[in-house]
Amino acid sequence: MRISIADISADFPETRIAFVVAENLRLGVERPGTLDTAISEAVALTRKTCEGMELASIPEIQDWRRAYKGFGIKKTSYRSSVERLVKNVLAGREVPRINNLVDAYNLVSLQYIVPIGADDLAKLTGAICFRRAMESDRFYALGGDGETNDPPKPDEVVYADADKVLCRRWNWYQDARSPVTLETQRAILTVQGQAHADVQSAATALCEALQVYCGAETQSVLLSASSPEAEFTPRL
Repeated sequence: MRISIADISADFPETRIAFVVAENLRLGVERPGTLDTAISEAVALTRKTCEGMELASIPEIQDWRRAYKGFGIKKTSYRSSVERLVKNVLAGREVPRINNLVDAYNLVSLQYIVPIGADDLAKLTGAICFRRAMESDRFYALGGDGETNDPPKPDEVVYADADKVLCRRWNWYQDARSPVTLETQRAILTVQGQAHADVQSAATALCEALQVYCGAETQSVLLSASSPEAEFTPRL
């Protein structure tokens, strides 16, 4: 499986993205008690650390606002997934309970202030990459009616496989055709960062969390401007 950020690395040279494959997943809707405790601690620490701060003054979030402007996104309604997560936590809302995989990656996302997303590996085709949008791209929002196409804008950064867009506006919103479900046994996750993010440590923490909370076997590859492509061979 080819993975790549080559199409965007020249324009966004500080981008680093770790691809994590998790196999033999055991997924469920119940959040393990230890995971619940870890998330509560991360929420409390985030609120303490960021108390009184504007979101734009948090370096990792500032980086993503700059990256979004770099591909033409100026509306405040379009923010990175990690900014939305931190904003909700600082507003007093709890991290939503989805399933043990999503809850685990939300924990790491909050701890390291990095966007993280996941897709069912069985629903993907061919090479996987972050690239500029193409005229032929189509997008069906997760949670939508499954029929309404909301295609990316020209030159928008998207995450895609060989057949379809997986996420619009870099990490803003996921497509409905590849989400992780309780039946997912193999998933590919991305840990995304700019200048201030410790992507390697976040990827290591994510692998550990997936092993502990989902019983997964994991492997990861880190891409950057100096190493924008790799071959990734899942074990199974």
